[in-house]
Amino acid sequence: MALNGDDPLIALPGALAAVHDDQRERWATVLAPDWHPGLATEFNGAVWPCLGTAVWALRTTHTFEAALAAAIDVGGDTDTVAAVTGGLAGAVHGRGAIPSRWTEPLHVPLPGFGVRVLRTAQLTALARNLDSHSS
Repeated sequence: MALNGDDPLIALPGALAAVHDDQRERWATVLAPDWHPGLATEFNGAVWPCLGTAVWALRTTHTFEAALAAAIDVGGDTDTVAAVTGGLAGAVHGRGAIPSRWTEPLHVPLPGFGVRVLRTAQLTALARNLDSHSS
């Protein structure tokens, strides 16, 4: 698997097929095991450096929280890089790896529904419901 340092051109052939021919070299470059944010040739808000930074953060850490901290510490477009890192870290480490001190304060007010607010449990239930209807 590319997140574990394997050759990205071999590890994800299905994903590679979806990458436009003009972009395959860049895709392989930022997913190479020795790539790090210092090698970026563009601002990390751009697609390839963002992806590379997220993968680097996962490869150089061992927990969900550490991966997010590493990605944010790079600086630059931290919200974008952290969002991509969080998605990948969730896939690698699982939802249970997200610190509860991060999820407990979550709340989403629902415009047009008075004071109704969805909290973590309701947001999780909503996500599961949406996922069960996606197939």
